[in-house]
Amino acid sequence: MSSTPLRVYSYAKCGTCRKALQWLAQQGFSVAEGNLEIIDITQQPPSAEELHAAFHALGRKRLFNTSGQSYRALGAATVAAMSDAEALNALAADGKLIKRPFALTASGEALVGFKPEEWQAALT
Repeated sequence: MSSTPLRVYSYAKCGTCRKALQWLAQQGFSVAEGNLEIIDITQQPPSAEELHAAFHALGRKRLFNTSGQSYRALGAATVAAMSDAEALNALAADGKLIKRPFALTASGEALVGFKPEEWQAALT
């Protein structure tokens, strides 16, 4: 395993985040072992730089938490009208806009949402 921990941006009240963290624990990831870093996405959202690769690899639509209050407050039309730079800055400014959990592997690959088969493939 790499010396760089898996960085998971999550939200304590998010059921999907809790499922992902439980699954990671079953796979041997833990803060105590030093192979997992858990960050509150609402307090410290990923930076625009961290989001950039995911934005281009996964697409803008996959990164936005379209069911969240922040997204609804902005409105789908406003988000659609944003340039890529504006969208990245909005995501980096408000962690609740980002689909959770958002994880960065040691190799820099981004995982968005929790699909065990995707996470398994990326982490092995």
